Amino acid sequence: MKHVSILVPEEAVLTSVSDPRMLFAAVNDFLQRAGKPPLFKVELVGLTKEVSLYQGSFSVHTDVLLKDVLKTDLIFVPAISGDLKRALEKNKDLIPWIVTQHAKGAEVASLCIGAFLLASTGLLNGRKCSTHWIYANEFRDMFPEITLVDDRIITEEEGLYSSGGANSYWNLLIYLVEKYVGREMAILVSKFFAIEIDRKSQSPFIMFNGQKKHEDEPIKQAQEFIEKNVTEKISVEELAVRFAIGRRHFERRFKKATNNTPVEYIQRVKIEAAKKQLENSRKNVNEVMYEVGYSDTKAFRTVFKKITGLSPIDYKNKYNKDAVMV
Repeated sequence: MKHVSILVPEEAVLTSVSDPRMLFAAVNDFLQRAGKPPLFKVELVGLTKEVSLYQGSFSVHTDVLLKDVLKTDLIFVPAISGDLKRALEKNKDLIPWIVTQHAKGAEVASLCIGAFLLASTGLLNGRKCSTHWIYANEFRDMFPEITLVDDRIITEEEGLYSSGGANSYWNLLIYLVEKYVGREMAILVSKFFAIEIDRKSQSPFIMFNGQKKHEDEPIKQAQEFIEKNVTEKISVEELAVRFAIGRRHFERRFKKATNNTPVEYIQRVKIEAAKKQLENSRKNVNEVMYEVGYSDTKAFRTVFKKITGLSPIDYKNKYNKDAVMV
């Protein structure tokens, strides 16, 4: 029997505690209905017997204290909420246990911004990780030694798993069911909980908001210039000249400050503007393309799909209410 430990941190997001418990309980139930023994022993694990969440609105009663779990097979690190640095400080006593259990062979899976707590263990250093796209810049600032993969819903490296934002952690849960039980059970669980199986990207949900929490004022001005001139064709050379910085030096400073090259930043600003037009207007794809400064249809479609994971027309059909009604 696999021992599953679901941590209950201070400031935890309640659903990311209850959902994995509910899912693995359902798997055990399906197995028993099929005349097979249950496979998982699932326990809520905490530093105290009761953890108060959402300023006392909810309380979670743990099944076992952390100090009493000497060996486990799979650890879930739920999402945390509120001020992340404060939440990490309040949960620092969980870290040595996670590290010890991983050294003993336990796999560890973070859900959504539980990635911040998993990253704090140092186990992800030099590895890839996913988290909620809206916290991407903050994650990179806090953990520069980890490669954050913005668009991925699931990452897996040497027994360490992470998921994308919000409810996308269900795809990681189903992925783990398939790993431990098999494809047939994963399909059954996905149908029971009405979750789209094998979803790999959160790109269609990402809303680009350029990193501006830096002190490089000329680069910040360059970012603002790009954003205010989304209809124009802007070259890196033009930006470097405008802000009186040598091109190569400008590119290095821009990348260091924003985590994007100037070309990537220009593309992402333009595609974000295009997305909003496709979501909210009756303009066709070509009209939108011209309004964000593209004249090459193939180039626009290629960049759009690279960033969002969808073609412009598929994106419009997915999010534009008028397009859906046609």
